[in-house]
Amino acid sequence: MVAEEHPARVAVSTQAPSPQPPPARGGGGERAALPLPSREGGRGRGRSEPVFLLGPATILMLLTLIAPLALLARDSLNRFDATELMIAAITPANYLRFFNDPFYWNVLLTTIRVSVIVTAICMLLGLPMAWRLARSTSRWKSAFVVLMVLPLFIGSTTRTAGWMILFAHGGMLDMLTGLNLMYAEPAVIAGVIAINLPFTVLTMQSVFEGIDPRLEEAAASMGAPPSRAFWRVIFPLALPGIAIAAVLCFILCMNAFATPVLLGGPRFQMMAPLLYWAFNNDNNWPFAASIAFILMTTTLLLTAAASHLVPRRYRS
Repeated sequence: MVAEEHPARVAVSTQAPSPQPPPARGGGGERAALPLPSREGGRGRGRSEPVFLLGPATILMLLTLIAPLALLARDSLNRFDATELMIAAITPANYLRFFNDPFYWNVLLTTIRVSVIVTAICMLLGLPMAWRLARSTSRWKSAFVVLMVLPLFIGSTTRTAGWMILFAHGGMLDMLTGLNLMYAEPAVIAGVIAINLPFTVLTMQSVFEGIDPRLEEAAASMGAPPSRAFWRVIFPLALPGIAIAAVLCFILCMNAFATPVLLGGPRFQMMAPLLYWAFNNDNNWPFAASIAFILMTTTLLLTAAASHLVPRRYRS
């Protein structure tokens, strides 16, 4: 007779074997943790990489920007002598001369006024142009961008010479309208606008192209007309970039040299031509250095003040 197997033994034999945990590496009842790779080498590389990346640029900036500015600051405190030109000293006489003379105050205020007017006009003209270029789907978009960049291939002095022909006595504007704007502030404003407008448009165009067009579609789907969608949705998003374009235009105008000299003439003074006059014609290097620092400080302060006009939630 064949012996019958016990039912419990048959049931146990038909069950699948349960998985066993892997044996512990370090011995004992608990499983030992796998060893982690050492991070000492990675930390060392992480600390040294920024030094190698930023080091050359930092050294170049120190040599080409910070060091000359330090020397210029030291020269602005020296004393001027007609025979020796510059005598080593530490005196605020050059700065006091500038701020105590109404003529230099008027030159500074004229420079600020012209820069503000040029920046406002460039923003009014450049904003719709940049928006139209950014949202254009025409095959001629590249041609329009090239036309916008094309004036930058011509030197500012050459373009200013063209404005001189237009504004001069007996020029085209004089023959058509009888207006002679040469050697006047409107001529300087028009010439600086022609130079700064391409920079303003290109800066704002890149900002608008970075904004998702689907935001406009979403605003339109909720019943907003295109103008309302632009001012309530697109403009707040582009406001930091628009502020950068305005600051760039303002800085370029504050430091304009060739256009005020050629279109404004000797009677119209701005800070950059005044700096050149003090350095080259009068040979007063300490006073010219003080003018340079006053111009740089004024530009930086006005730029920092303009950044506060942008709402805080849009600055980052």
